[in-house]
Amino acid sequence: MRVNVISDVHGNVDDLARAGDGADALVCLGDLVLFLDYADRSRGIFPDLFGVENAELIVGLRTSRRFDEARELARGLWAELGEDRDTTIEAAVRRQYAELFAAFPIPTYATYGNVDIPALWPEYAHDGTTVLDGQRAEIGGLVFGFVGGGLRTPMRTPYEISDEEYAAKVEALGDVDVLCSHIPPDVPELTYDTVARRFERGSSALLAAIHRSRPRYALFGHVHQPLVARMRIAATECVNVGHFASTGRPWSLEW
Repeated sequence: MRVNVISDVHGNVDDLARAGDGADALVCLGDLVLFLDYADRSRGIFPDLFGVENAELIVGLRTSRRFDEARELARGLWAELGEDRDTTIEAAVRRQYAELFAAFPIPTYATYGNVDIPALWPEYAHDGTTVLDGQRAEIGGLVFGFVGGGLRTPMRTPYEISDEEYAAKVEALGDVDVLCSHIPPDVPELTYDTVARRFERGSSALLAAIHRSRPRYALFGHVHQPLVARMRIAATECVNVGHFASTGRPWSLEW
């Protein structure tokens, strides 16, 4: 049995169409949408609306952790554009989802990332795509548990929830063989991004579940350039499956 696992697709529809090649199933750990590509500031919803120069400005402010200034810049740009923010973004996200969900192989098991909009997924997930969040699925005799979304941050991305709500979803899984989430467990080596030079938010509830139920694997993404991509915690192999938007390559689990 082989399962290919990806995360942080961020609009990479071409490679997504081949992500399931050679596997019995694809697992996607979220972040399908591309709002802004920090490596190529010409790509994404933001530069499409406001241009590359403004994308450069807002990336600079965010990477300097000047989040209030970044939000003020964005508010001014939306005011100049004269369009309703939520309506415009939803239309752009819908265009991306239509392409991305159509590229999923059958079967695909998917959960949300922090930049995804869960309310839209039922409209695009075809019959071969199973969406799970705080839920389990048996794949090839192993029990996979899925926890979507991220924790609250100054970035205020679309699907951030409270620590308590996130912990409740982890608790609902019970014991699993493979723990799948968008964000990593709260371990400094796994949450530090070496390019952004900051710690992303990891989950203490995921870390507690790893210590408590000792799954074979804990799989996640979210941190695009991690200090450590793989480490063992007790009996569990913790793996950042990679920034699919830039690599175009899945991580494979075989048993």
